[in-house]
Amino acid sequence: MAKLSFQFEPFSIILFIITVPWFNLSLCCPPYQKEALLQFKFLLLGNVSSNSNMELSGLESWNSTSDCCHWERVRCHNSQKVTSLDLFHLTPSLAMKTLVKSDVLAPLFHLQTLIFLDISYNGHIQGEIPGVGLANLTNLVGLDMAGNSLIGSLPPQLFSLRPLEYLDVSYNFHGGNVPAQIGNLTNLKFFSLYSNKVSGAIPPSLMHLTRLEYLDLGHNFFTMEIPTDIGNLSNISYLSLRENNFSGEIPPSIQKMEELEVADLCDNNLEGTLPQWLADTDIKYLLLSNNKFSGSLPPHLFQSQSFLALILSYNNLSGALPETIGEASRMKILILSSNRFFGTVPPSISKLGLRLLDLSCNKFSGNEFPIFNPNSSLAYIDFSFNKLSGEVPVTFPLVVKVLLLNENEFSGVLPQEIAKFSQLQYLNLQSNNIGGMINNHDVPAKPFGQIPFPSSIAMARHVNWTSFWDGKVHILHNLEVFWKKFERGLPIQNIQIYTFLDLSNNQLSGEIPDSLGRLKSLKSLNLSNNNFFGGIPRSFGGLQRIESLDLSHNNFSGEIPHTFGNLLQLSNLDLSNNKLEGRIPGGSQMDSMNDPNSYANNSGLCGMQIKLPCEEIPSKPKQVKEKMVKKSNSSETWFSWKMVVIGYPFGFLSTILALYVTDYFYIA
Repeated sequence: MAKLSFQFEPFSIILFIITVPWFNLSLCCPPYQKEALLQFKFLLLGNVSSNSNMELSGLESWNSTSDCCHWERVRCHNSQKVTSLDLFHLTPSLAMKTLVKSDVLAPLFHLQTLIFLDISYNGHIQGEIPGVGLANLTNLVGLDMAGNSLIGSLPPQLFSLRPLEYLDVSYNFHGGNVPAQIGNLTNLKFFSLYSNKVSGAIPPSLMHLTRLEYLDLGHNFFTMEIPTDIGNLSNISYLSLRENNFSGEIPPSIQKMEELEVADLCDNNLEGTLPQWLADTDIKYLLLSNNKFSGSLPPHLFQSQSFLALILSYNNLSGALPETIGEASRMKILILSSNRFFGTVPPSISKLGLRLLDLSCNKFSGNEFPIFNPNSSLAYIDFSFNKLSGEVPVTFPLVVKVLLLNENEFSGVLPQEIAKFSQLQYLNLQSNNIGGMINNHDVPAKPFGQIPFPSSIAMARHVNWTSFWDGKVHILHNLEVFWKKFERGLPIQNIQIYTFLDLSNNQLSGEIPDSLGRLKSLKSLNLSNNNFFGGIPRSFGGLQRIESLDLSHNNFSGEIPHTFGNLLQLSNLDLSNNKLEGRIPGGSQMDSMNDPNSYANNSGLCGMQIKLPCEEIPSKPKQVKEKMVKKSNSSETWFSWKMVVIGYPFGFLSTILALYVTDYFYIA
């Protein structure tokens, strides 16, 4: 029996735990708390009828006839007192066009039992944080005010809330300095001030917050050097000081942060060489781009087994890449673009299990290329703007989705092996010395051979770019593309909706094959500045997703295909500097392609787009008729004068003979 009783005792405890809250729910929250919440609703919405069509975002349950502990967005403790308010994202759904003053928050400061208050992402709430009222919330553990239009300095009363563990005031317009009183919040574990207008130096008192695990001061106007004792924040796992004006070197004390996984110091004025000790930390994501670091990469750096992402772009780093680069076996992202590295690309780089590799805008040279494992996960490869030479390399993984080899010195013909990259979505070979032709033959032709472009350029597939980061930090820059006549950044997370093919500025020749018109998902096609000739394929009218088409500076001839009228998404067209003639086709979108520069320097184009009328269709028969009339008139004229010439002497002689017979010339 003892054994049986032991088995039922836990059930009794669980039953008690479940029963007690339900028993307490029958009680009502204090009237003053209900009144405060109803007043907040009224100040936020005004006197809105419950029958209104306005979306109330859960506030429709707030009324005077029900218990406030049963309302949506409200949570109560067993004592039936309000302890949590989830008021995030109210105003956008209300479609409010007028700004709401921060005074609307005043009624909430009467709820002294609040433990967590979330009023984030109500962008229409503006003004300063009411510090006096906020000081009443002495039990507050979590405060989220991110994503509003709050201004002014952070009130000193905020830093008297000593129980605070979570404080998020990011994405506002706070200014001034961080007050020294921040050192009072010794229980703080999460602090984000990202994207405000706070300036000055980091106060030394912030180093007292030794329980901090997450610190984000990014996208502000902080100056001076990073505090040398920042390493005292030894529990931090996420540190972001990006997009400020910090100067000096990376403090050595950072190596004391044994829990640090993400160190984001991008977009500052940090300088010096990269310290050797970085390789001895457990940092997983090291982001140091857009600074003034110089010198070569320490070989020891790539012997770290912790790095998952190393981003050093836009610095003054130089020298050859160390051969040890292949030893960072866990690295997934390596971005070294826009520096002054030179020499060959080390073959050992292919040993990395990368998903993204960017070595663009350096001075790498040589005609030997790393041979990547065809089955690796490397999907984004950028070697553009270097001095790489030889034939176009094709030793890439089969899953590559973005391949940028433009602005190099590659030569020869476009290799047939490109066809094996079946998931390509952006191929850029612009500005090289690639020659040859593109044709439709199924067997190698002379001098080029068939290039069956990857089917994924014809059918764009989803690219899971979110796999390049783990949700903690956004580490990918925009994809730089020449898009609609301008160099611009394309958000990398949107790459799945774009497909690009850029072969411009090469020496490609011959006629364009019809098969190129089967790349149905192309958004941008650039074949400009080559030696293509012949007619533009009618199949280009099947590129129904095309937005940008550049065929300029070639030798295309004949008429523009009437199928261009089917290109309903076309917004940029350049056919200039060719030998095209005839009527420019019309259509709902083609009619708007009326920039004369798009058709300049051709043989004989006409149409409403360039305000040059074309001759009528029956013009040819009319010309023939005119010629016949002219010929007829000419014949009649010739016949008349011929008769005059023949008739004149005959008539003259006849007249003389008649006069002679009648003795007209008789002489006495």
